[in-house]
Amino acid sequence: MLTRRSLLATAAAAAPASWPALAATPKGVVVIAGQIDDIVSFDPAESYEFTNGLVNANAYRNLVRPDLKDTNKVAGDLAESWTVSPDGKTFTFQLIKNAFFPSGKAVTAEDAAWSLQRAVILNKTPGFILTQFGFTKDNVEKLIRATGPNTLVLELPTVAATSFVLFCLGATIGAVVEKATVIGHDVNGDLGNAWLKNRTVGAGPYQLTSWAASDRVICDANPNSGIPVNNKRIIILHVKDPSAQLLMLQKGDADVALDLTPDQLKDVAKDPDDHIASSGQGTSMYLAMNTTVPPFAKIPVRQAIKWAIDYEAIAKNITPNIWVVSQAFLPKGLPGALTDTPFHKDVAKAKALLTEAGYPDGFEITLDHISSTPSSDIAQAIQADLGAIGIKVTLSGGEQKQVITKTRARQHQMALLSWGTDYFDPNSNAQAWCANPDDSDASKLKILAWRSHFADPELTAMVDAASKELDGEKRLEMYAKMQRICQDRAPFAWLLQRVATAVQGKGVSGYAVGPVNDFTRYGDVRKSG
Repeated sequence: MLTRRSLLATAAAAAPASWPALAATPKGVVVIAGQIDDIVSFDPAESYEFTNGLVNANAYRNLVRPDLKDTNKVAGDLAESWTVSPDGKTFTFQLIKNAFFPSGKAVTAEDAAWSLQRAVILNKTPGFILTQFGFTKDNVEKLIRATGPNTLVLELPTVAATSFVLFCLGATIGAVVEKATVIGHDVNGDLGNAWLKNRTVGAGPYQLTSWAASDRVICDANPNSGIPVNNKRIIILHVKDPSAQLLMLQKGDADVALDLTPDQLKDVAKDPDDHIASSGQGTSMYLAMNTTVPPFAKIPVRQAIKWAIDYEAIAKNITPNIWVVSQAFLPKGLPGALTDTPFHKDVAKAKALLTEAGYPDGFEITLDHISSTPSSDIAQAIQADLGAIGIKVTLSGGEQKQVITKTRARQHQMALLSWGTDYFDPNSNAQAWCANPDDSDASKLKILAWRSHFADPELTAMVDAASKELDGEKRLEMYAKMQRICQDRAPFAWLLQRVATAVQGKGVSGYAVGPVNDFTRYGDVRKSG
């Protein structure tokens, strides 16, 4: 069995320093303690969770990325420049010539084109990010193509806002893989998907060396990337208990802790040796109600639940400084976000709404939630709040991947989860929560509205119209209207917006936290001494 001591001993290959009595992490190695039980697949065409998305952001490069200085804009990554045709439908990218895969092979426009084609053809969970533009397995090879060693042309079947397209190309699914290597591991036409689930083949500064579910992830520097890094190895350990994370940080067994509680953060702030990095993020915690469950088919019941919850008490008593109240599908910071909070705990109003819906005595329901903090504590608070209006809630806790898998299969009754925006355009969240053009199991858009069987033709049409609206001011007005409609009738109660924190131990700096999940660049982390 691989123990923590033997795991860190393997760092000797990356750094000659020993591990003296577990008192300090080795030189050239960054050890991160966090909750990483959400990993499903590292294949960028399939990756759709927080941890693997963050790892992929350091292992792969895209044509473009969100501008880390202004996340409302995009910046070139593999693309040094691009032009857009007057009709907004044809994008031409010129790629840099000094990006290399771990094999030493230079990245070409053919690699980039094939990576996007592959993502569309596989059409895994995040596939909609590209297929929403009209790309299909039948047309994508014609519409996305390399016209030269370093020139890629992308033609849209229909017009879309330029920033919308670029932000989508900057999402994880837009990562460029090495075509020759991946296609060489094709099995029965899976385009290397089974093989790529457990490894990375990108031109980023790091590459995935090994990982074990709910245990650890090890990344080593890509020696051929040409991107300088401060550390040769990154080890991310699954440490579920925040107290254990803090102890590791204090003993020098970890350089960074990601999931400390509000009380722990207060204590850490008093220690001059530790440094807290934090940022509001495009991540929302929400309560999902499956509308196939009879009570949730009725809008007054959905409203009753929204009026039963004590949002401020949850934020103040359970998540101070790490989650703040947010009650719209666009968290603060995204263009068009509504920042007011219209709901508050009103037991009388909630009971009246239940009576109006035909449930004066309430009903019984099961709430799936992640078993770690703060989700488990929030679930208990919701259980008590709903109990006060007659709804008996049975809690069902599990690891993140278990709860996510269950909701993706539409097997939940009610679920407490968090959602991170896929790109910093308002369409990302609007589409996730509002658009469900096909509620059948064969749907191509299997995200949040679909998962809870929320099919609203008006909202679905509004999402489509807003994605094509070229008037920026009018477009934001459309998103504001969608948020109000959702607050009124959607089977979702938006609760909180995440304030991400990372605590860096003595002598550690450079671990940045930003408004997008994949903001952090491991190569920027520095260790003194």
